[in-house]
Amino acid sequence: MKYGKWFVSVNWITLVFIFLVVIAGSFVRITGSGMGCPDWPKCFGQWVPPTDSSVLPDDYKYIYSEKRAKKVEKFSNILESIGMEETAEKIRNDKSILYEQDFNVRKTWTEYANRLFGFMAGNGVLLVFLWIMLKYRKRKLVIVSTVNLLLLVFQAWFGSIVVATNLVPWTITVHLFLALVIIGLQLYLIRIVAPSQQRNIRVSKPFYALVFFIFVVVFAQMFLGTQVREEIDHLTKAGIGREGWAENLGLIFFIHRSSSWLVLGLIAVMFWISRKRKDLRIIHWVFAMLAIELLSGVILNHFNVPGLVQTAHLLFACILFGILMMATFRLKTKEIT
Repeated sequence: MKYGKWFVSVNWITLVFIFLVVIAGSFVRITGSGMGCPDWPKCFGQWVPPTDSSVLPDDYKYIYSEKRAKKVEKFSNILESIGMEETAEKIRNDKSILYEQDFNVRKTWTEYANRLFGFMAGNGVLLVFLWIMLKYRKRKLVIVSTVNLLLLVFQAWFGSIVVATNLVPWTITVHLFLALVIIGLQLYLIRIVAPSQQRNIRVSKPFYALVFFIFVVVFAQMFLGTQVREEIDHLTKAGIGREGWAENLGLIFFIHRSSSWLVLGLIAVMFWISRKRKDLRIIHWVFAMLAIELLSGVILNHFNVPGLVQTAHLLFACILFGILMMATFRLKTKEIT
């Protein structure tokens, strides 16, 4: 089936907005702006947030702390119902969750921008779903777009939980990985509808196995990266500043840093094998993205984890993840003599 140019373009634009949400979320985190809006989906009870605390009631901290307490209790009950009693109890007993920050216009509008990108990405996914249901009712498209839309709705709800729990580290990690799943589903939709992504590339079985193994390792590396970020959150709560992060990060950071050289070696081998094939330029892009990713990692390690470099590190990791996923879609095995 041939799909219209506008439909294909909307899918690509939606993917871009999803990436922008991930980038904005990282920027929100490194600037400490996650609680810039204490409620969700509105911000201080308004669709357009205030620019000065004078328009807020005097007891706004108490008001939003009470609202958060109710959401936390509901979320704790959900965790208990699925067998996570210990986690639920920890959340209930964490009094820091109910701490309400002073109004900060910069942090409020940083978080608001993040939500705007989320709104655009959500509308893109919804538009794709409606377009498919009205015009392209192909079974595979219907299933993938429906799952992606439902997952996005769940992601939006979970975003409210992230806010309600005052950015408990593990909830942020889950939030990121849900975003990666959404990216993967959107990439699969693009694979189906975009002519540029429908041309298969024939490779040997060992080469395909290498690409797939690298994809799994990169995914594992991203998981380790989220664990390192959680450690940084704990260090921050303990009062340790940016200059002390690198020396206080534990075994997870060492494994994450050391494993990056394994990834480099594997991708170098993959690049060397594919260097003379013009149809494998997607692999060359993988090598380029990894080079930038490793450079940002070195800067993070040796220069006290600069904030903007953290965002760049996550961005290029997500792009690397996306390119490798597209490669696994497009590569098809065939013994080459």
